[in-house]
Amino acid sequence: MERVEAAVVRQHLIDPEICIRCNTCEATCPVGAITHDARNYVVDVEKCDLCMACIPPCPTGSIDNWRTMPKAAAYSVEAQFAFDVLPDELSADELAAAGVSLLDTPSETAPAPAAEAEGEGVFRVADCAATIPPWSAAHPYVNLYGPRAAETSVTATVAGNVRVTEVGREYDTHHIVLDFGAMPFPVLEGQSIGIIPPGVDGEGRAHHPRQYSIASPRNGERPGYNNLSLTVKRVLEDHQGRPVSGVASNYLCNREVGDTVQVTGPFGASFLMPNHPKSAIVMICTGTGSAPMRAMTEWRRRLRKSGKFEGGKLMLFFGARTKEELPYFGPLGNLPKDFIDINFAFSRTPGEPKRYVQDLMRARAADLAPLIADPNAFFYVCGLKAMEEGVVLALRDVARDSGLDWEVVGPALKREGRLHLETY
Repeated sequence: MERVEAAVVRQHLIDPEICIRCNTCEATCPVGAITHDARNYVVDVEKCDLCMACIPPCPTGSIDNWRTMPKAAAYSVEAQFAFDVLPDELSADELAAAGVSLLDTPSETAPAPAAEAEGEGVFRVADCAATIPPWSAAHPYVNLYGPRAAETSVTATVAGNVRVTEVGREYDTHHIVLDFGAMPFPVLEGQSIGIIPPGVDGEGRAHHPRQYSIASPRNGERPGYNNLSLTVKRVLEDHQGRPVSGVASNYLCNREVGDTVQVTGPFGASFLMPNHPKSAIVMICTGTGSAPMRAMTEWRRRLRKSGKFEGGKLMLFFGARTKEELPYFGPLGNLPKDFIDINFAFSRTPGEPKRYVQDLMRARAADLAPLIADPNAFFYVCGLKAMEEGVVLALRDVARDSGLDWEVVGPALKREGRLHLETY
């Protein structure tokens, strides 16, 4: 049956005033309709099929915006990149002047005909990535401050700033502690905050907040105090060896004890750890993607020390170019081996073959397969977006090689809130 092209579309847009550039929407979109530049995240109207997969995981609600538009006048990707604010909804009179009617608007949720469904049988990370938290996760608070305007942010004081990698020519990674004093700022492991750099960009606009994952557990970097920590890496050189100075990360790494910063958040309602006894956690990360993993590990360590929690297995697959670039390498080495199973992957160690986290996962297949099959085991992936597919493909291969049906297991990981991705 021939499909009739609608004269009007219900166009999906992202609010640039609220978006914190966390990349959750782009990582979640199963059809690749969402992309970004240095300013905005945008939705390609030609690709978006209104599946709504990106709506639940968005931490700020910036993703949930729609405009009724004449098909011929829908906002292009290039036009959306130039948005400072969302355009107003067109009135019925404006639509009529364009020769269309609201009655022509297609249903937001009408699925494409089965015969035209694209990607059937094709591997897609989004098909197994959870957008809901584990059933036993604690209740998160989100959007208490911000998410963008400085006047609705909260002031935090820098209580600590230490380097957590060896000094490098291309990089510099810091562990930064922020204290909120008497201002309530409750957080959970896996959540993030926004930092608003002072000043304006090259076009005179106030800087966007930059998002950073929290690296400390729910009761603070220092237990019992209203504080939290971040893992912040600034890049000092580009690929051509030229000096660079990023806006937010450079600003944070230069803060001294006693300085103040403006914070928004907290954000995140799905990348949360399980809290029921004997639940196992598998953490897969690269670089500063270790921040939420450090938070989860430290919370479990404190619970274990108190004797108040019977935790399950902890496994960590941690990748970096070299040992020197690995944050927290020393403290990780001091954790008891009966508490956490740590696996390091280094891709640029002189004289040794390149190894990535997915290589280590396949090498540890005998230990991973039972966890994939265990409904009480939860998987967390954090780091560069490029690692997503390789990691999930490794999980699929381990599952299949152990006799598990991935066509059953993969969707179950998503449905049961067991596989969580946070990449950038």
